Amino acid sequence: MEQPSGTVARLLITCPDQPGIISAVSTFLYHHNANITDLDQHSTENRPGTFFLRLEFQTPGLDCSLEALESNFRSRVASKYDMDWTLTFAHEKKRMAVLVSRHDHALMELLWRVQRGDLSAEIPMVISNHDDLRAEVERFGIEFHHVPVDAQNKDAAFERMLELMDGKVDVIVLARYMQILPPAFVSRHPGRIINIHHSFLPAFVGANPYQQAWDRGVKLIGATSHYVTDDLDQGPIIEQNVQRVSHRHSAQELKALGQDVERSVLLRAVRWHLEDRIIIDGNKTVVFVK
Repeated sequence: MEQPSGTVARLLITCPDQPGIISAVSTFLYHHNANITDLDQHSTENRPGTFFLRLEFQTPGLDCSLEALESNFRSRVASKYDMDWTLTFAHEKKRMAVLVSRHDHALMELLWRVQRGDLSAEIPMVISNHDDLRAEVERFGIEFHHVPVDAQNKDAAFERMLELMDGKVDVIVLARYMQILPPAFVSRHPGRIINIHHSFLPAFVGANPYQQAWDRGVKLIGATSHYVTDDLDQGPIIEQNVQRVSHRHSAQELKALGQDVERSVLLRAVRWHLEDRIIIDGNKTVVFVK
């Protein structure tokens, strides 16, 4: 049964694997009258391995403040097991900036899902290097910022974008934003920039991927959502999916089918990030999904 978001806390943990971790975490929460409602774990096969844990618990019965709970967990459990951990609360919606160029399919999916409450997020702004989608965005009551990018103003443009988002954004989604983010931009938001790539990586990178796919007579097209790093399109993969096609499909039909896949893949990746279901492990991800 889904719990009211105002009472749910989420704990993500990464640490060296050893016996007793789950017992220590669950016993700690038990002694503070927290009720665990969901728990998922994973350990790597190498020895010594790495342990990953995602846990949800109910907060109404807590015998202390949330601040005290965090402090006590840090000193009594996390330090003992050398944990890298985060504690979040479901009622605190993440603030999500969306970057887009001219393709609107991924953007509109996100705007619509947030508006109807399917995604637990707030969108304070949409930033684009073109002005084409302003009316569509403003129809949702969301700020639209046009920041042109060209070879002469690239550094200044990305600095302007950082200024617009400073202190207002928890996660950035590239909804078919067709500019390469500079390292200085990426480093300001590590593990918090999500991209949708219009191919089943690493195939068909660059311009016009569906024409490339049609030219090669592919039988599968796909999309990949990943976190952005300095290595172009090489960041940790969050989600992928494919669509079977045949020689009967034209390049335009491949594009239409591919955009449907892009929408669904990006939506799942964003939802999992917002619900604190993803732990980044080097260039991989551990994704705890239902």
